[in-house]
Amino acid sequence: MSDTAHTDIKSQLLEAAEMHVPFDGWSDASFQAAIADSGVDPAVAKALCPRGAVDLAVAYHKRGDSQMVAALTDATLAEMKIREKITFAVRTRLELCPDREIVRRGSTLFALPQYAATGAQLIWGTADAIWTAIGDTSQDFNWYSKRATLSAVYSATVLYWLGDDSDGHTATWAFLDRRIENVMQFEKTKAQFNNSPVGKMMSGPLGALSKLRAPTIPGNMPGHWGQKGS
Repeated sequence: MSDTAHTDIKSQLLEAAEMHVPFDGWSDASFQAAIADSGVDPAVAKALCPRGAVDLAVAYHKRGDSQMVAALTDATLAEMKIREKITFAVRTRLELCPDREIVRRGSTLFALPQYAATGAQLIWGTADAIWTAIGDTSQDFNWYSKRATLSAVYSATVLYWLGDDSDGHTATWAFLDRRIENVMQFEKTKAQFNNSPVGKMMSGPLGALSKLRAPTIPGNMPGHWGQKGS
C-alpha cells in the first residue's frame, strides 16, 4: 500500500474520530468508534496507528500545522515585521482549530508521563513550522533558541486559550502580545549583554555555542518541520 493510501486511510480515521473525542477523549473508545464509523479494516487501522487514538491525536496536531503553513502565504506576511509574523502565525494556528474541546483532550493526553515526550516534540514541530514558514534562515545556536522560546510561548498561549471565554478570544490575543513582548525584551537584553564589557569578556566561553548547527537533513531532529508525516 502506498504512502498516499496510508495517509488517506488515516485521514478517514481521524475525521471519524473527531466527533467522538470531545466526549471520550483520545481513547480506545474513540479509536474503535472511528474504525466502525469509517469502515476501515481493524487490522489496517491498528497497523497504521499502533498506539491507537494517540497516533490519531498526533496526526490531528500535524494536520493543524500543515493547515497553518498553507495559510501563511508570502502575500499575507510580506508587509509584516518579524514580531507581527509570529503573532499572526500563532493566532492562525489556534483559529484553525474547529473545536477547543478536541485540543483540550489532546493537552490532557500529552500531559501524561508516557506521552509527554511526544507532546513536547509536537510543540517543537509547531514552533519550527512557524519559523520556517516566516523565512527564518538561522543555522547556528539561534535556530535552537528561537524554537525553544517560541515553544514556550505557544504552549502558554494554548493553555490560556483553552480557558478563555472572552468575546472573540480577545484576552488570549492580549496574552499572546504580552508573551511576545517578553521575548522581544529578552532579545534586547541579550544583545545589550553581548555588547557590554562583561559580555565581551564571556565571548570565549560562550563562543562554543556558535559551533552548534541547525539540522541539515529533514527529520534528523524530533519535531523538525519537513519530516514525513505519519
